[in-house]
Amino acid sequence: MYGVVIVDDEEPVLDSFAFMLKNAAPGFRLAGKARSGYEALQVIYETKPDLVFMDINIPGMDGLQVISEVHKRFPAMAFILSTAYERFDLAQKAIPLGVFAYLVKPVSKKTFLSALEDVRDRLTSSGSEKDPIRRFLRETVKERISDEDWEQFREQYGLPSDKGVLCLFEFEEEPEKLSEKIAEKLSFRHHCRYDLLLNQGLFLISEDIKPEILRVRIQAFLEENCSAPLCRYGIGECRRGTELYLSYREASMELQQKRLNADLPRRERLRIVQLRRKMGFCEAEEIRKLFKNLWQDVFASYEFILAKAKMASIFLLLMDDVTGCYGSQPEEPLLFNPVEEILTLEDTQAWERWEREHFGALIDLAHLRRSGNFPAPLVKAIAYIHEHYAESLPLSSAAEAAQVSPAYLSRLFGEHLKTPFIDYLTDLRIAKAEKLLRESQINIKEAAFAVGYQDPNYFSKIFRKSTGFSPAEYREQESAARPGVPAPRFRPTS
Repeated sequence: MYGVVIVDDEEPVLDSFAFMLKNAAPGFRLAGKARSGYEALQVIYETKPDLVFMDINIPGMDGLQVISEVHKRFPAMAFILSTAYERFDLAQKAIPLGVFAYLVKPVSKKTFLSALEDVRDRLTSSGSEKDPIRRFLRETVKERISDEDWEQFREQYGLPSDKGVLCLFEFEEEPEKLSEKIAEKLSFRHHCRYDLLLNQGLFLISEDIKPEILRVRIQAFLEENCSAPLCRYGIGECRRGTELYLSYREASMELQQKRLNADLPRRERLRIVQLRRKMGFCEAEEIRKLFKNLWQDVFASYEFILAKAKMASIFLLLMDDVTGCYGSQPEEPLLFNPVEEILTLEDTQAWERWEREHFGALIDLAHLRRSGNFPAPLVKAIAYIHEHYAESLPLSSAAEAAQVSPAYLSRLFGEHLKTPFIDYLTDLRIAKAEKLLRESQINIKEAAFAVGYQDPNYFSKIFRKSTGFSPAEYREQESAARPGVPAPRFRPTS
């Protein structure tokens, strides 16, 4: 995997490039970030990356000065320059320093990823791997090859079978060492050839074999021999050599799905935290959408019986938040028994009907508890807070709007909302910030200002304390989950 350092004095640019590296640039990893010339030198010397994205106009030493210094020690290191203006004189100075590309800001996602793909070829070709069979493997995974080419490849590389299976292994560390070890073990029973594509091992099993049999053998080998952390693997279908590219795509899709599933517990936790904070405070439509995203993910990722058990436990948690039936108010009657009712559901269609009725009732009760039967001063204060949350808002201002003393208003919040004034205000601000980060392209600093925080660092600290994620991590999670949700494993019965 190639390490990348990003140098830019604009925090949104750093966050944007880091996000794209992690989510849209397989084979690249973020090695470090820097905001000035001297900081860039320190980070580059410490991490020794393969590639540096360098803004020219940075505080202290400018980008070209940094590159000139680094080039003396690391002549093979690749650089991509970025600047707000297209200047030929700068490009001329960059050529002798081995700068690979020159990008004009703002750099779009397409341009960024295209530059990475271009520099990938240079980094790959500069490596030590020259084995022809490996170059052949890289060609076969791109597209269909002709019958003539396939027969020529078979003869040239001594492939015993007209069919084969492609497997992809993705490693956390030591990809070259582990790929070689896996190839050696597989070769005891199969005709195995492999290539290393950055942090992924690409294996061709030249044999007419069922993927299920191969999967069992690979899993047994990994459990016995790989003590180093192995992320995951994917296996394609057994196909004729002219269509090996399809086997590669199938292996890639399995690997991608495993990446999504590996991140599922994190997404679940985020959404449960959001639900618990927003019940009764936010619009019903927003809460329903959040809950639907949660249960769709759960039912798509787990066996039906386990998914039902998860949703029953989540319902119990939300019921207790709204009614206190399992905590401070044990005498509170249960609205319904989610464990008994959910676990007896027979299919996803029955779940959807149950969820539509019972979650709606829970939302209605939460809104009633939050807004009903409140003293007039508390109602006035809540309305004032929702109107002025983006401003500096001390308890005294809300109390003045409600025409009561700050001490009395504080007592009303504790008695009726079971929360201090400052916690209510914080929850509201964070809920508004989540919506901005989820539905707009504004940067984190702008989001902080928009919800009443003048210090972005303090905002990030409060956001993490409230949600368990930094603002950047939250936006990343939401973006990753937004493209779509896989179909549930269990279909409705007829």
